[in-house]
Amino acid sequence: MIIEEQENAILLKDVKCLDLSLTLDCGQSFRWIEEQDGSWSGAAYGKHLNIRKNENGDFVLQTTTDDFNAVWCNYFDLDRDYAEICEKLKEDKLVASTIDTYYGIRILNQEPWEAIVSFVISQQNNIKRIKGIIKRLCDTYGEKINDEWHAFPSAETLSRLSVADFEVLGTGYRGKYLKKLADDVASGTIKLDEIKKLSLEDAKKALLDIYGIGIKVADCALLFGFQFIECFPVDVWMKRVLTFYPNGLPECFKGYEGIAQQYLFHWARNNL
Repeated sequence: MIIEEQENAILLKDVKCLDLSLTLDCGQSFRWIEEQDGSWSGAAYGKHLNIRKNENGDFVLQTTTDDFNAVWCNYFDLDRDYAEICEKLKEDKLVASTIDTYYGIRILNQEPWEAIVSFVISQQNNIKRIKGIIKRLCDTYGEKINDEWHAFPSAETLSRLSVADFEVLGTGYRGKYLKKLADDVASGTIKLDEIKKLSLEDAKKALLDIYGIGIKVADCALLFGFQFIECFPVDVWMKRVLTFYPNGLPECFKGYEGIAQQYLFHWARNNL
């Protein structure tokens, strides 16, 4: 990857395995929108970004060098060799065909707090409604980034809300989960930074101890917010996929189960 600084932008050349649509609109993050010009706009870590792929196949990020280094390089997992990982995963025939068809899916490194709240909201919900709830949450309680975007609100901010305040946003029964979660994170009863330091097994146990969090939410939060790239979330789509693996996941997935899961998940939604 070659990084070039431009006026008010960063140009990335020779980025392998990054498809903006497949990565930003696949259900792992809910704060990205596709603009009319084909670019994508979103926010993370209190920063706004517009990113597009130009006619040369390079990526143009409307951001500063400092913010690219501090936020976006890690957010898009640009230091990980996805091309090499995908070649390893392609030792499995099903994943090989899926990668060839949907090449370019990456795991976004989101903030643990945003990820865990987002996936609590995602329970028994569709992507359109999840995005709407999270947008209302951010627009109402998040700090202003610019004229159009707000940061994801902190646990301290959300702890001042009542269950009814959450429900007004459209969270439904999840409001009581979010209230307890915000209170416990704000008070230090739940220490997300400490959970991130644990082994996958212990981190999962810690999340499952949180009120309102089940296995699917825990696994999604671990993969997309705590950088446990070996975590393999299972929902109704993945249960169907697992029938193709009666003897368990293949050895070539080891260490990168989460990346394999994203390809298989996308394949399942489009083919099963």
